[in-house]
Amino acid sequence: LKASIKNLIFSTPTNPKPVFVITPFHVSEIQAAVKCSKKNGLQIRVRSGGHDHEGLSSISDVPFIIIDLINFIEISVDVEEKTAWVESGATIGQLNYRIAEKSQNLLTFPVGTCPGVGVGGHFSGGGYGVLLRKYGMAADHIVDAHMVDVKGRFLNRESMGEDLFWAIRGGGGASFGIIVSWKINLVAVPPTVTVFNVPRTLEQNATKLLFKWQCIADKVDEDLFISPLL
Repeated sequence: LKASIKNLIFSTPTNPKPVFVITPFHVSEIQAAVKCSKKNGLQIRVRSGGHDHEGLSSISDVPFIIIDLINFIEISVDVEEKTAWVESGATIGQLNYRIAEKSQNLLTFPVGTCPGVGVGGHFSGGGYGVLLRKYGMAADHIVDAHMVDVKGRFLNRESMGEDLFWAIRGGGGASFGIIVSWKINLVAVPPTVTVFNVPRTLEQNATKLLFKWQCIADKVDEDLFISPLL
């Protein structure tokens, strides 16, 4: 139960515990778990990286099981086509490491900054990251997905339809099914990336600086990402 959870708030003895924790190795095992849970009236919680701040991948108020995608971590990068398939159990750190390795640091994917966050939760929540101003969110670059729906059917973009495909890219993937893998378009990065910090205290007019940032944040060059850390 605690092997893959990252948010330890939901691993205390007082939190509700699942009836089972299932760690499938194959899609057919996910399909079987969905059908069995439905037949026995058990809610399904899906865990990708276990970071969820609301505990949606770890707890429930009704009898439930956890389907942990910890074994679904395959990443396949096609540098020539500038695409990749990534399974939902992989982390965004693993994803960008593999992309950088295969492309010799010429390609990347717009994701967040915490390397341990699971791809499944990050993508299905939209995927906010430091390349947002230049490339948008992670969801903007997802071009296909494989999922198991509530009936246990294995679907891709074509068979699920555009409405459902739109919904899983920001509406929370586990709300509509279990997203097994995602096909993404990769983006280019310059050979040199500059990162810098500008620390300020209240005595150094930090409040005024933050206000000024709010006034100009949408007007600066798209290659510049500014993020305040308080």
